[in-house]
Amino acid sequence: MRIISKTRLREFWETPGYEDSEGPLRAWYTYVSHKSVAWHSWAEVKAEFGSASLVGNCVVFNIGGNKYRLATRILYPSQKIFILKCMTHAEYDEDKWKADCGCFESPPPKPRKTIKTVTEEPKTVKRKKRGT
Repeated sequence: MRIISKTRLREFWETPGYEDSEGPLRAWYTYVSHKSVAWHSWAEVKAEFGSASLVGNCVVFNIGGNKYRLATRILYPSQKIFILKCMTHAEYDEDKWKADCGCFESPPPKPRKTIKTVTEEPKTVKRKKRGT
């Protein structure tokens, strides 16, 4: 799985008071970003992370012995995981994060591909007459 972006994880563990989240977040990142991990459904995620929760269209992982929560959005067809928010268990329980993450909003519509048809005008070719 391709994780977008590790920066949010780093910013969280570098925040004063949350330094103890670095080890568990790095472990989660290392495991999930390994080339052998390729989830195709929520069931596959749940089989590997039994404590993960599906909240709207977000997957929330328990990190660091249930001390922290990691809200993500997983796009299974493209094998991408978007890091939406790292938070403490107390912040998670307040439910304010749901509005920020957009877990209950419909995904944006896929851009429609437009097919342009190119019409070429017939080229006139001048031929030389034989025997002239």
